[in-house]
Amino acid sequence: MSLHFKKGTMPNTDHTYLYKFNFDATELELCSLEVKCLFDASLVEKHLFSEIEVDPSQSAFIKSRLKTTFSSTSFDSLLNEIKNQNIHAELFKVEYLVFKGDETPNQERLQKLRDIGYSIEGLHEYYQPTITYGLCYCDGLWYFGALLKDSLDWHKHQQKPHSFSNSIGVNMAKSLVNIAAQNNKGASLLDACCGMGTIMLEACFSGNTIEGCEINHKTYVRAKANLAHFQYTSTIHHKDVKELNKKYDAAIIDLPYNLFTLATNEEVAHIIQSTSRLADRLVIVSISDISIIINQVGFQVMASCMVRKKGKTKFARRIWVCERRK
Repeated sequence: MSLHFKKGTMPNTDHTYLYKFNFDATELELCSLEVKCLFDASLVEKHLFSEIEVDPSQSAFIKSRLKTTFSSTSFDSLLNEIKNQNIHAELFKVEYLVFKGDETPNQERLQKLRDIGYSIEGLHEYYQPTITYGLCYCDGLWYFGALLKDSLDWHKHQQKPHSFSNSIGVNMAKSLVNIAAQNNKGASLLDACCGMGTIMLEACFSGNTIEGCEINHKTYVRAKANLAHFQYTSTIHHKDVKELNKKYDAAIIDLPYNLFTLATNEEVAHIIQSTSRLADRLVIVSISDISIIINQVGFQVMASCMVRKKGKTKFARRIWVCERRK
């Protein structure tokens, strides 16, 4: 269940999280689709209240997750509540999160952080805290609780040993995994045209179960090398996807479209048809309209979005979220 609170209302904060997002104009549709699949919610602003727990490092767009343990219409009331709880934490840190509509001056923000810091028993540690707390003013309420930020560890994948010049970016790869798995770490995923393994790297990092399939031998070898470089263990099948017989909960298809692996309409239809046998949910990336093919294999489009490349307004990828027609 997902929640979005109107200004001035008091949410049930027992299991509610406040997520902060960041993205540019070219990623708005992609982020919105990811939020729909992760939280079953619509992203109105660059923040979201939800009872669903997601690690910020799982997404390229989620910057932080605040557990809203305490909330109040006034900061003084919030501070008194924190004092009454006699919180003890060794090596803690308190950060201020800025959301749209918060016009609190910087000096006042710093003073509020000091006030809360003095209300917590224990040693303050700025650089290597064992726990980080967050304070913010959002939609008319003050919030305080445990804060988890994007670790940025996944950025290391941008330095993988092998890559295509026209491969999808890391941000999109992370979103494709989230859109396919829908925050279900137990879901089995297939990357039907895994290429250099960009999508597989993000799935492995987030703890998803994924296998890949790659027909080109040289690309297959390099994909295995990329996974091994980051010490990920995941199966890559060196074969045509039509030769696979295993069932998966969802499959991701990044259709070949660059200068070196341009696929014909027949090859695109073959890939989608072959993969449609293996999963009831498909997430497909294309640069052309493939809705007719999707319909022909017995699937229906549940959602789609367009992602344009920065600085290249004429080049765009479309993501199709499809499910088997019942």
